Amino acid sequence: MKKVLTIGLILTVLVSSVFAQGVQQQPASAEPEAEPVEILISAAASLTDCMNELKAMYTAEHPNVTITANYGSSGSLQQQIEQGAPADIFFSAGVRQMTALQEKGLMLDDTVRNILENKVVLITPVGGLELNSLQDLTRSDVTRIAVGEPGSVPVGQYTQEAFTNLGLTDALQSKLIYAKDVREVLSWVETGNADAGLVYETDAKISPNVVIRCSAPEGSHRQVIYPVGVVKDSANPDVAKDFVDFFFTDEAVAVFAKYGFTVI
Repeated sequence: MKKVLTIGLILTVLVSSVFAQGVQQQPASAEPEAEPVEILISAAASLTDCMNELKAMYTAEHPNVTITANYGSSGSLQQQIEQGAPADIFFSAGVRQMTALQEKGLMLDDTVRNILENKVVLITPVGGLELNSLQDLTRSDVTRIAVGEPGSVPVGQYTQEAFTNLGLTDALQSKLIYAKDVREVLSWVETGNADAGLVYETDAKISPNVVIRCSAPEGSHRQVIYPVGVVKDSANPDVAKDFVDFFFTDEAVAVFAKYGFTVI
């Protein structure tokens, strides 16, 4: 009887040992990977450089998220969204374009916030004409002035307001050449295809080929305010909201400031 008990005890110990080893050899269960998500941000052309940097920062922390950017004039981007083009976020260089989408029920209103402010400045090519004011654009040696198309480009709308309020519209009309967005204005001045141009201060500061001559006088046009928000038909509204919230963090604010924006 004692022998049977001893054998049974030995078998019990052996089975327990094998079971324990099996449990130890089981790999630790890995946490499930987050589902891959892609979002599309339609952003004003003047945001190109800082947005590329912000995208990289966000996706480094959220490797499952892919962010595609569609840059252009805010008016053109507004029209694309109105016509049903896919977009998760709209980041406009003007309040007018954002308001138009809100009035048509195309934005998630509780996500729309003003975030940045910019300035309109007069630029010339390096080594170009020395102009000290917008009034100097009426000089005979200034023949080509690059401006944004006022029908769809916010910087063109601000420029038009400034010219009107300063009484310069009639004198300058024949000299104006219209660009599809602010970066095209910048390019024309950089290459000398225009004697001068009006762009945002942030665009002028990224180019070593232009000189800022002056700012549009304070009060000559509406404030240059940039609102951002999530599009109502976003396929991934939660991720889109999180990316918009990221713009208001200290690290994102530092990027905007680095490129010359004033953060509201």
